[in-house]
Amino acid sequence: MNHTLETLNPSLNTSTSWKIKLLYDGECPLCLREVNFLQKRDAGRGLIAFVNISDINYRPEDHGGISFEAAMGRIHGLLPDGTIIQNLEVFYQIYQLLGLGWIYAPTRWPLIGAVMNTLYEIWADWRLKLTGRPNLATLVKLRQDSLTSETPSECRCQR
Repeated sequence: MNHTLETLNPSLNTSTSWKIKLLYDGECPLCLREVNFLQKRDAGRGLIAFVNISDINYRPEDHGGISFEAAMGRIHGLLPDGTIIQNLEVFYQIYQLLGLGWIYAPTRWPLIGAVMNTLYEIWADWRLKLTGRPNLATLVKLRQDSLTSETPSECRCQR
């Protein structure tokens, strides 16, 4: 998987080819299944920039200021103009972009949309537990511990 866009600062990248940047949890098996499907549908066109927020090199300032904690709590997307979208709107826009907008079109209908948004909120709240992962507070603490233990003077190479 190509993650070169993860290291680019969007403010310096004036000629983006992507139409939406998808922030996903690369340690979630269900999220990875969805990302793999979306990558196949994107078919190398680069319409979607896939950003693994679980990567230790994830930097919120490179992705609309979206913190690790926020991105882990709900799905987020970033548009080239800096607009942040989240929840079912992310899926709607991605599927629309990939020619599958009909799948998420009902989320725009008043009654069905309200029900689907409620179901997504429940899913997002239970996602970590349902996939056998620690809770959000624990993941944030583990990440903070990992980030503070990595100093430039450390060398993890064997001599």
